Amino acid sequence: MPLTLRPVLLAGVALALIASPASAETLREALLKAYQTNPTLNAERASQRANDENVPIARSRGMPQLNVNGGYSESVLSATNNFVSPPRSVNAQAQASLPIFSGGAVRNAVAAAKTRVEAGRAGLRGTEADLFSAVVAAYMDVIRDEAIVSLNQQNVRVLDVNLQATQDRFQVGDLTRTDVAQSEARLALARSDLQSAEANLIGSRENYIRLVGTPPGDLEPPPALTGLPGAPEAAVDVALENNPTLIAARKASRAADYDIGTARAGRLPTISVGATTNYYNYLGSLRAGDSAGTVQQSGTSADAGVSISIPLFQGGRPAAEVRQAQARRSQAIEQALDAERSVVSQTRSAYAIWQSAQQVIQSSEKAVSANRLSLEGVRAENSVGNRTILDILNAEQELLNAQVTLVTARRDAYVAGFALIAAMGKAEARDLGLDGGVLYDPVTNYERVHDRIWDWDSDPAPRAVGTSTAETPAQGAEVHQALDPILDTPVDRSLANPAGDTLSDRP
Repeated sequence: MPLTLRPVLLAGVALALIASPASAETLREALLKAYQTNPTLNAERASQRANDENVPIARSRGMPQLNVNGGYSESVLSATNNFVSPPRSVNAQAQASLPIFSGGAVRNAVAAAKTRVEAGRAGLRGTEADLFSAVVAAYMDVIRDEAIVSLNQQNVRVLDVNLQATQDRFQVGDLTRTDVAQSEARLALARSDLQSAEANLIGSRENYIRLVGTPPGDLEPPPALTGLPGAPEAAVDVALENNPTLIAARKASRAADYDIGTARAGRLPTISVGATTNYYNYLGSLRAGDSAGTVQQSGTSADAGVSISIPLFQGGRPAAEVRQAQARRSQAIEQALDAERSVVSQTRSAYAIWQSAQQVIQSSEKAVSANRLSLEGVRAENSVGNRTILDILNAEQELLNAQVTLVTARRDAYVAGFALIAAMGKAEARDLGLDGGVLYDPVTNYERVHDRIWDWDSDPAPRAVGTSTAETPAQGAEVHQALDPILDTPVDRSLANPAGDTLSDRP
């Protein structure tokens, strides 16, 4: 059964549109923007269009050739006894030739060019999948880093309130200077962690702009991935059949085989047919004399025939070219095997990372739940004097660490899952249902140019298709989402009195 993300992506988008504000951005929208405006992908498309032109270039070697030559000459110094050579003349010549046998050079060159076009299409698929994998990673990085910043912001706010409360209790003799120092140290560390988290968020947002072309808005949670394999062996089997990088390497190896035939043709005879037409006109400049009446002032001539060229000795060049082509064929074979190894390794690694991240998610969810209960219990025990402020700070830090681990594991699982699908060759625009417009089809350009023979044909002047990001604003680290209300609760709840005020409220 083919693996596809299209149903789940479309379903996820529909649910997002129903349940979220119109300003929220979905993963599908980010992928579509990158598909349409990313310079790397558009450059690869242009490279493939250039690759398409190798087919008509190779075919032109077997097409008729037509040339016209002309000239005008005038003698500036003539011998006095020269009565035949005219002082001035005009001549024109038209030549036509058609190669009818080239030892297979044209046939093999065209076959190699067509095969490399197919390899280029597979390479374009690989670039597209790599871009989508990078966009998914950037999308998830922003979501992860926003969550980590929010968690650290909450932690800083609570620790700041706790420090004020601790200082108040120290002033009335309820706590020691050690308690204050512990609170100060923990707040300083939390602020340092927050600054690092904010820098990471800014970096993730800027990387998102680089790939997608626009700043990230309020990003919706991504839809669940489907079509993931149940075992690494199944994933490898699919990847060996569909991975675009591997397909491109195999096509390149096959094209190198045709190059050997092209090189061997260099030591075979070539046959061509041709015709030549000449016109001359002495412009009435022949001198009067005995020969002037027998030589015409103008005339035409024509001839046609078959020419054959049989190479006998070329200094070893054809043999060297054959050996060179064979060596490059060996290189291409090894590169195809290397690509196969890379695909197998990449697929198995992505599967292992995905599975590991799933297990980390389960463990982290349990750790978050347990640490939340632990924090509540420590706070309750502190209110009756059985726990210290340091115990509360440690419990809160453990909860924060577990929550950071959880959001990181969710990001890693999604990115690894998408990378696994990409390795299997199922992460391209058609697989993902990116139907926000006409999808780019490299075959369209090939069909347009492969049989053109007009020398004066050209395309419109090149212009940029990708979008510039120079005018996008510099990104900040602002977040507006509180992830866990328990982190907004004061560390030391024993400060409250029956009247509802705290020590910090008292004059």
